[in-house]
This record gives sequence, C-alpha cells and structure tokens, in this order.
Amino acid sequence: MTDVTDATFERDVLDRSVDVPVVVDLWAEWCGPCRTLGPIIERVVAATNGRVELVKVDVDTNPRVSATFNVQSIPAVFALKDRRIVDSFIGALPEAQVQAFVDKLAPAMSEVDILVTKGDEASLRQALELEHDHPGAVVALADLLIDGGGVEEALELLKRLPETAEVRRVAARARLSGGAAAEADGEVGLEERFESLLGRVKDDEGARQEYLDMLELLGADDPRRAKYRRALASRLY
Repeated sequence: MTDVTDATFERDVLDRSVDVPVVVDLWAEWCGPCRTLGPIIERVVAATNGRVELVKVDVDTNPRVSATFNVQSIPAVFALKDRRIVDSFIGALPEAQVQAFVDKLAPAMSEVDILVTKGDEASLRQALELEHDHPGAVVALADLLIDGGGVEEALELLKRLPETAEVRRVAARARLSGGAAAEADGEVGLEERFESLLGRVKDDEGARQEYLDMLELLGADDPRRAKYRRALASRLY
C-alpha cells in the first residue's frame, strides 16, 4: 500500500497501472466510513500478492487528485488499468462486495507470475525464459543484478521494457551503483555532489546523465527535486 500525493500520482497510479491494476482509495482523516473501509480494502488487496496494488490519497492535502476523479463524497474507490478507470464504487461496502470488486481486477496467476513471486534469481531467470519481457520479472531481476554488481546485464535487461517511472528508477540506480547512488539514496554529500555536477552538465554528457539519475533516485515527492531541476534548466538553457 502506497500513500500517493498530487506530485506522485502520475508515477504511482497512471504509470504503474500499465503494469498492474491499481486501486485508488480516496479518504480523509475526519471521514468515519473511510476508517471502516480502509482496513477491509487493505486486507483484500494484500491477499492478491501483488496482482493488484492499492494506493491511498488524502483528499484534504491532494486537491489535484480529487479533481481528477471529480470526487463528490468519500470514501471513493477507483480501479485503473492501462491509465484508465475500469471500475469504481462510493461508500464503505461490506467485505464481500469489496472482495468481488478486487477479484474482477486480479488476473489469475500464471506459471510466470508464481515464479516472480518467489523472487530469487533462478526463479526470475526461469520466468524470463517463459516470458521474455515480463515487467515484474525484468525489474526484480535487474534489482538483484545491481545488488550483485551485474550493472551491465541489468541495463541490457531493462531495454526489454518500455520506459516507465519504475524502469527509469532502476536504470538510474544501475548507472549510479557503487558511486553516487549511495549519495542520492542518503544524505551525506548530496548537495555537494549536485553542485559539483552542475558546473559540468552543459558540456559533459556523463555529468549530465549522472545529474539526471540522481534526480530520478530522489523521487517525485522529494521537495529538493524541483530545486535541482530548476538549477539544471538554468544551466542548460
């Protein structure tokens, strides 16, 4: 379950819905029925073992998302697939109805899906032998390869997929592994590294790519990202 904001909606809902059905639960702290529905929908979606994903949106702090769905009352729940709304309901439904709602979204687990849920390298490689461009297997194996130092293989593997926010994140992590990745993921030296690269981005393609990769690892909801993007734009243009 992921908390989504106006800033992360496109990445965590629209982009993600290309790979897996995404259920969006719009709620607010003051909403009693929301507190009733919340644990039910979280439990039902969790039982799909990743075949459906759940995101939560606080309507009080994320007006753009609320406007996107034209929300008039809450709780309001929308299901998206391939960036489109495919189902929805309003109000705190009983668990049986929530289960039926989610069941319609969850595809039956294939042999490949079962291998991907195991998550080990051998199972992921076997999954890709069966389905060359399975998004979950590609991303999971690329992450494992990066951890083991297999950066070039990870980057080659990611070429099998169309570019999405998740693919960009893993590719950035691969390119930065063993160096600036540690700085982008943590706090030590981050400001200094961005400043050092900024002086070279206009004429040095490698520095420019590293700067962009560090931005990618910061994440869309990191408040520093907008500052570093503005600094890059002013230096390039």
